[in-house]
Amino acid sequence: MTAAPLIVVAAALVDASGRVLMQQRAAGKAHAGLWEFPGGKVESDETAVDALARELREELDIIVDVADLQPIDFAIDRRVILLLFACRRWRGTAIGLAADALQWDDPASLAILPMPPPDVALAERLADRLQHRPISRREPIRGTDE
Repeated sequence: MTAAPLIVVAAALVDASGRVLMQQRAAGKAHAGLWEFPGGKVESDETAVDALARELREELDIIVDVADLQPIDFAIDRRVILLLFACRRWRGTAIGLAADALQWDDPASLAILPMPPPDVALAERLADRLQHRPISRREPIRGTDE
């Protein structure tokens, strides 16, 4: 009998300048030192967007409205399905509570960061998406530090 795949959610937080927030995995964790989109596992009693809102609160100390999370793409790596959502609106200032570092990057430069394979694939597709199409039609669509 095969176990069900693990569903993981991640956010591409996009600020008013079009930069994307990346976090560096903490020492002692799998893929320590690599850069990734913030997020985490979906619990059995959660929807993907509810899990992502919870993870962003726990990892970055920011609050997002699930209505502001727009599905972007997904990647599959072995038994993990990684769902990427974009978000341009949140409350609070991101603090790396579960990461060694945070940094804002231009989407086109994400490809030079050392990342786990699923994040690499999603970063490439996200950069293309941000360059060619708006993420959201909902107004206003900007990141905040309010």
